[in-house]
Amino acid sequence: MTPAAIWTDWGEYLPTLLEGLLESLELCAASLAVGLPLALALALASAAPLRIVRWGALLLVEAGRALPAVILLQLAYYGLPSIELVLTNFVAGTAALGWITAAYGSEIFRGGIASVPEGQREAALALGVGRFDMYRSVIVPQGTRVALPALLGLAIQIFQATALAFTIGLPELMSAAYDLGNQTFRFLSVLTLAGLLYTAVVIPASFIVRRLELRMGRHLAAELR
Repeated sequence: MTPAAIWTDWGEYLPTLLEGLLESLELCAASLAVGLPLALALALASAAPLRIVRWGALLLVEAGRALPAVILLQLAYYGLPSIELVLTNFVAGTAALGWITAAYGSEIFRGGIASVPEGQREAALALGVGRFDMYRSVIVPQGTRVALPALLGLAIQIFQATALAFTIGLPELMSAAYDLGNQTFRFLSVLTLAGLLYTAVVIPASFIVRRLELRMGRHLAAELR
């Protein structure tokens, strides 16, 4: 294929692929909106006094980390109808990727919470602050600030994982590229353009994460001096 032919193909395919990219971004945003609050809840539950709560949280986390994303997507979309629970492909994708977000995000939150100095807890208790208010006003905000760069990195991984949603018929970017390739048999042009669109999102986001990590590192180093 000549460069001119590739440019012509890209001009023809770009509108369809941009629609797919928008669907991918929406799926990623929905998965994060579901998964991150659940991740925080699981991180807190893993430190709960009741053993049954701790083990329940651990089970959800380890299952979400162990099962491949494509298996969770297939279970949510094709498996649940067998128990009379039918989900649209978008909802199924959100549920599956939201669980993965919660599983990995809980470990990130737990690390951030554990990084809060013990003196902060002791000071809060000495002032008569209840356990709930201590976590809500002191521990969780500081732990979340520490965890933020890693959470943004997780968000990038979830965006990349949305490509697997083509297996349940969701018209995201990979699905749009695959359909165009089947229609035109110009897989090289289509997949190259799709890869460039993924790159256009991931590289700037990764740059922001690195800058934030460096900024947080300098800030924490200044606090320790």
